[in-house]
Amino acid sequence: MITTNFHTHTVFCDGKNTPEEMVLAAIEKGFTALGFSGHSYFEPEKDINMSIDDQKEYINQIESLKTKYRDKIKIFCGIEQDYYSEPPLFSYEYKIGSVHNILKDGRFLDTDWSAERTKNTVENVYGGDFDSFAEDYFEVVSDVLNKTKADIIGHIDLISKFNEQNGYGESERYLKAAEKAVKKLIPYGKPFEINTGAMARGAKSIPYPSPSILKIIKENGGKIIFSSDCHDKDFLDFAFDKAVLLAKSVGFKEHGILTDDGIKYISL
Repeated sequence: MITTNFHTHTVFCDGKNTPEEMVLAAIEKGFTALGFSGHSYFEPEKDINMSIDDQKEYINQIESLKTKYRDKIKIFCGIEQDYYSEPPLFSYEYKIGSVHNILKDGRFLDTDWSAERTKNTVENVYGGDFDSFAEDYFEVVSDVLNKTKADIIGHIDLISKFNEQNGYGESERYLKAAEKAVKKLIPYGKPFEINTGAMARGAKSIPYPSPSILKIIKENGGKIIFSSDCHDKDFLDFAFDKAVLLAKSVGFKEHGILTDDGIKYISL
């Protein structure tokens, strides 16, 4: 049973609930630890991430909650650091490194906004070739730890969010691009998320990464950490049972949890 989540969004960015509402929900679910990871500031999507002033209040609130609920749950204050964001101006206990856009020919192309927008990008920018879009995306992903200095690799195949709706699959080219990124990231020793966020929002029937990419991660000695990428307190542990079964089916026997001494690994 997974009783932790370290990828949590609140009203400070694009989440539905306040930090305290998230903490209370986590306690009710029997969680032992909860990590907050508000979106870093990124100008093209400034309405759904944290400004500098937001981050100050975000940190203050979470620090207050740590004291208020210290006898009931361990709380961590982190940030989801986007590849294209400037380095954080504040000190965070951990960072999730993520790629939500790619920069091509001077414009940002988002990867997870909507099925329609993804399809338009594929059709109008890549001439209908989804694999070319994916190759550009995974090339950026391969550099995410070098750029963000993160502790956790966020939803490595986020570009697949709307594949089920748009009918895109995992071709040989797609998986080769993903494998190249995985192999570049493995030496950093940081865990890859098994992330159920898109399932909670009805976009996918399986977690990130896909079983094929998760197998590549396992075969190359990668590590995992479970995450619900939570934007709604009711979904803090969404589909964790399915995520655990997937991890075990690929051969994983341990998963990461955040502690005061960094990430440590415990048995599944």
